[in-house]
Amino acid sequence: MARGRNRVEVPEARDAMDRFKMEIASEIGVPLKNGYNGDLTSYQNGSVGGEMVRQMIKNQEQHMAGK
Repeated sequence: MARGRNRVEVPEARDAMDRFKMEIASEIGVPLKNGYNGDLTSYQNGSVGGEMVRQMIKNQEQHMAGK
């Protein structure tokens, strides 16, 4: 995957975040692949990022609620 301006706060988590991104893309039907993804629209790329954030917030809320 491209390593543009985005940075991972915990470098050891980079591979896990990449796998998470691919999993989310697959779940929502975005044909994300390793390497160049310039053929995808901004909407498609944004939907992957948005869903990742929703999932992370949901997981954190469940963790905070003790579930």
